[in-house]
Amino acid sequence: MTDQLFDTVLVANRGEIARRVIRTLRALGIRSVAVYSDADAGAPHVREADVAVRIGPAAASASYLDIDAVLAAAVETGAQAVHPGYGFLSENVAFARACDEAGIVFIGPGERALEVMGDKIRSKAHVEAHDVPTVPGFSADRMTDAEIARAADATGYPLLIKPSAGGGGKGMQVVRSAEDLPDALATARRVASSAFGDDTLLLERLIERPRHIEVQVLADAHGRVIHLGERECTLQRRHQKVVEEAPSPVVDAATRARLGAAACAAAASVDYRGAGTVEFLVAGDRPDEFFFIEMNTRLQVEHPVTELVTGIDLVEQQLRVAAGLPLEISQDDVRLVGHAIEARVYAESPERGFLPATGEVFAWVPSGDARTDAAVETGSVVTADYDPMIAKVIAFGADRSEALARLDAALADTVLLGVESNIAFLRSLIADPAVVAGDLDTGLIDRLPPFAAPVPSDAALRAAALRAAALPARTQPLDENTRDDVVLVEQMGSHGRFVSPLWARGSGWRAGAESVRGAGSVLLATGEVVTLPRAVATGRPDPAEAATRDGSVSRADAPFAVDAEGWLWIHVDGATTRLQPLSRRAAMEHRLAARDAASIAAAPELRAPMPGAVVAVHVADGASVVAGTRIVTIEAMKMEHPVTAPHDGVVRLDVAVGAQVRRDQILAHVTAHEAG
Repeated sequence: MTDQLFDTVLVANRGEIARRVIRTLRALGIRSVAVYSDADAGAPHVREADVAVRIGPAAASASYLDIDAVLAAAVETGAQAVHPGYGFLSENVAFARACDEAGIVFIGPGERALEVMGDKIRSKAHVEAHDVPTVPGFSADRMTDAEIARAADATGYPLLIKPSAGGGGKGMQVVRSAEDLPDALATARRVASSAFGDDTLLLERLIERPRHIEVQVLADAHGRVIHLGERECTLQRRHQKVVEEAPSPVVDAATRARLGAAACAAAASVDYRGAGTVEFLVAGDRPDEFFFIEMNTRLQVEHPVTELVTGIDLVEQQLRVAAGLPLEISQDDVRLVGHAIEARVYAESPERGFLPATGEVFAWVPSGDARTDAAVETGSVVTADYDPMIAKVIAFGADRSEALARLDAALADTVLLGVESNIAFLRSLIADPAVVAGDLDTGLIDRLPPFAAPVPSDAALRAAALRAAALPARTQPLDENTRDDVVLVEQMGSHGRFVSPLWARGSGWRAGAESVRGAGSVLLATGEVVTLPRAVATGRPDPAEAATRDGSVSRADAPFAVDAEGWLWIHVDGATTRLQPLSRRAAMEHRLAARDAASIAAAPELRAPMPGAVVAVHVADGASVVAGTRIVTIEAMKMEHPVTAPHDGVVRLDVAVGAQVRRDQILAHVTAHEAG
């Protein structure tokens, strides 16, 4: 079969999807070409490909979105075809056209499908003409704000504003009243323009408590269009999918057939070729009623769950279709067996409002009992340049209950040290009673109480003490020639070597130091001070206590690392803990500081919650504002984060639009009005 396909394929993407495509290319004996930016020079996909070509600096606009650079790499390496993955250029009609003009096969649909389905407004009107049900709404193209307001009143609130040219939930805004419309329009336009180069908007009636159901389709150039069943993608946060599964727990065979027929009709109406996804909203109280949202003309992030329940390699099918071969699968051949659930692992801090996180991955050890598609490995560096999703963990079971249990076990086994992640949140989410029961809607996550990181168990604290006590002290002092990344300690076992200048700088955790046994508390990453169990605080724990309760993991062998700021990361009993030891004096000082902070007025400084770029300044220097007023907006990892005034006062700006800021950098001062 391989002699009918391609000899060389360039993968115009990065991260886990690039690695996943390369995996199938290797299995088919096809030479793979990776492209990379300066930020990804050491990324796993670069090493795993047969050939790798640099295409530009870290900024996606100057590398992964640079059509000329990608095509030049394809020509240079003799690639016959380009696989765009998802995101970046995957739905860019100009890129598909440029590939065609260069005599290179674009592994995706034709220009007509990209043009029609790449525009939410046009696609909605198009599928309506082919008897596919759609949500009431209107296009804001070429409309003034006043005209939009009148049309919004006529359609009725609540409304959902969506960038017409975009996807992935970026720029979406929920508007519940006419008063909220102007700000929502401004934000949606700004994000749409930045992310997609097009600020045209679509406004639709917001269906309350809906489910998000999508149908995977495959189509060839010989007239065959089939579907591979549906995926439940309802668990979302701010319109970004978090957990997906196949099949949906509420779709019966009759509804599946109707959904599949509608999806195939939408695909056939644009002469679709390749793998695509047709997305629907399903009414929460009427799962047999559905409305077309959009069609994604590419491979989806969540495609693995469909692969696991159907046994079909979707990338292989994309390659076959792109090579002009007919599908060898008929609709009658498609069988959904078992249940698969995928959880997206993001580099973010759920306890800090899901703000993006960056840093070096000191240890990455995926579970051996689930499929894991990862963008990182031990030694990777997560930057603010790209999307915060760094891995997907996908579990399969005979039924939904078994798949959920296996996903939880796989997440518990996944070791990620050095970068904050949402793994603990994911475990909490899939244990939620509504999720376990399959009673889902797209607002479920947003209604959950703020996530609080679990307090470390005694086992985690004992393991931290064991690790600290086993570390060798450095006898040579650091000097100006010592690099910050010099390896001062080596972890025993299979988890590699870790960076730790801390151990040479007098840390209380140094082996044999009195302060190890004298420390009675630890500082958690949340800022909370926790008193150590007596066995930890008074001396080195008994080695006999090193086994976990079930005896399956040795606490003395728990994966651990220490970062350059002195935080100890350790993974025990399915949870990662980040902490610092405190002397009694330091613990008292932290508690007093926390008490004082709660009793005094908020500080005047507004600090950056994460590294990123200032994309908007909402007030003038010297303006008087009230608490909650937006002062600046920061963009990081393709998401916007507003920074608001903590209290009434006068603003003094410290940054301007376009500034690149560090985490905790001062952005502005809001000086409270003087009493009186």
